[in-house]
Amino acid sequence: MDAHVLMKLGISAVLGLVIGLERELKRKPVGLKTCLVISIVSCLLTIVSIESAYTFPKSDHINMDPLRLAAQIVSGIGFLGAGVILRRGNDSISGLTTAALIWGAAGVGIAVGANFYIEAILCVIFLIASVELIPLITTIFGPKQLREKELSVKLTVLDATKMSEVIDTIKQKNIRIKTVRIKDLDNGNHFVELKVSVDQKRATTDVYEFIHQIPSIRGVDVENI
Repeated sequence: MDAHVLMKLGISAVLGLVIGLERELKRKPVGLKTCLVISIVSCLLTIVSIESAYTFPKSDHINMDPLRLAAQIVSGIGFLGAGVILRRGNDSISGLTTAALIWGAAGVGIAVGANFYIEAILCVIFLIASVELIPLITTIFGPKQLREKELSVKLTVLDATKMSEVIDTIKQKNIRIKTVRIKDLDNGNHFVELKVSVDQKRATTDVYEFIHQIPSIRGVDVENI
């Protein structure tokens, strides 16, 4: 094997390792091994695409595109990324960042395979900074909306006449209610589903304990969206 090719595969493996490690530490469905495979194989296919374009003889009517295989990687990796995008029961979407990083790992492998080493390294640095440092900065210095987190709150209220009182009590505790859904139950109770926003630093258990102490509430279910 050419030492130059081996070096490319090694660099792409290290950069893919960095991206995968970030996902692995967050216990995401796509982690270390997946990003390594994507980055290394993307690099290999790019090398094959470039080398074959200049190695195999060309006829007068046929010219090979050096990055033809690399172009197919970009579109093909979308199917893998789509597999990690999930829609939860509360209508929230998860997995978009992981899907984007999968696409990024493929791009890093292509860049290394095409001899853009510095660009690939800088890309990984900016990727990790984007998903780790930028959210941390926005939660400290960003607008109020970026310093809040969303919670899904499900309540069982005994008395329908106390519904407005319950909602007003929740609002008084610095809990911003965004949506309200009310449903009558067969046993005479009333199911209330709220989507609320609270400060990012506020513990979910604190919200649960406060709502649980409100009179007329029989059951509480709080989920961090």
